[in-house]
Amino acid sequence: MNEQTLSMRLERVAAHVPLGARLADIGSDHAYLPVALVRRGAITAAVAGEVALTPFAAAERTVRESELESQVTVRLANGLEAIEPSDGITAISLCGMGGETIRDILDSAKARLSGQERLILQPNGGEQPLRQWLMENDYRILCEEVLRENRFDYEIIVAERTGPVLYTAQELYFGPLQLQSRSPAFLAKWQRLLRQKHKTLASFAQARQAVPEAKVQAVAREVKWITALLA
Repeated sequence: MNEQTLSMRLERVAAHVPLGARLADIGSDHAYLPVALVRRGAITAAVAGEVALTPFAAAERTVRESELESQVTVRLANGLEAIEPSDGITAISLCGMGGETIRDILDSAKARLSGQERLILQPNGGEQPLRQWLMENDYRILCEEVLRENRFDYEIIVAERTGPVLYTAQELYFGPLQLQSRSPAFLAKWQRLLRQKHKTLASFAQARQAVPEAKVQAVAREVKWITALLA
């Protein structure tokens, strides 16, 4: 993967960035996504934010070698602190982190969100608490997809702030739009997860120390939900 050839995962993220957007890619790593989109003429400008020095230096190198310093700004900053009001950001991507981490990044700097931006989120697990945050902060989920790459299941969640929205516990767990579309990749993911949950319950039963009942009940409820989904 490089700034010319994105991974399948990042290509799907790129597909949800509005044409002509001003993108903030937070946790940009090598800045492959913003550089690829600027090169394609898909976005007008971008900020690549990184909190760690090594990926920050890698992002700077990618931008410099692509001769795009006038359109892609690389900033060393924590989360949304990479965004300045003058950037006029209209889309924010957060990819390749746990859902709880993405949630915490969004929550800790809510003041930097105008509410007009499209959020393109690609959590590595932890989708449920991330959807919970979106609901609690008036973000409606516009699009969701599941894809499998290199033996990992990835989810992409696209949301915009539209006003109060209410999702059920199962919609937060599976994804409200995923439940409707039930794509082959989505169903295959939950077939794999159901096997894991059954193993987890079996390990609880064999554990030397008693597992808290609440934890057992939570996994049992998930097994029930997934079984019903796949029935």
